[in-house]
Amino acid sequence: MIDPPLAHEELVTTDGERAVWEAFLDCQRRELVEKITGVSDEDARRRLVPSLTTLGGLLKHLSVVERTWFQRRIAQRDPADIAGSVEGGDPSWTLGPDDTVKGLLTEYAQACAESRRVAAGFALDHAVPHARLGLVSLRWIYAHMIEETARHAGHADILREQLEQGRSTD
Repeated sequence: MIDPPLAHEELVTTDGERAVWEAFLDCQRRELVEKITGVSDEDARRRLVPSLTTLGGLLKHLSVVERTWFQRRIAQRDPADIAGSVEGGDPSWTLGPDDTVKGLLTEYAQACAESRRVAAGFALDHAVPHARLGLVSLRWIYAHMIEETARHAGHADILREQLEQGRSTD
């Protein structure tokens, strides 16, 4: 028996390209969720760095990013037909008064589930127009989403560490 058991992304070492992309993106999604699960609503709003980056803001932003790349770009849906915002920039980081960790985790889970559903309907080579980049393929979007989600999961890791360190010195 292997101790610890192999993670999903370790089980796809000889699978096809799509399975590898999906497994590694899901790994980073899980990492983000693990860093935020169990944090209080107050701590999710706490600004520990000069930017708008908070644990709750990371979840909100990545929900927007999921919807933007998979629903707006790949599925070519009109923003009015997408449940949730696809507006980037500062609004994607800013928490509303009613945002809670539970609600943000649910929103992120729903956005990721819809991303998986949308992506399943397209080949990796499927390309869509992008105003700045020309054409982007689903393959490129997977690579970009792994990078973006991993970067923000790292931010969440540091913010969570700061919160926990602050508690141990109180």
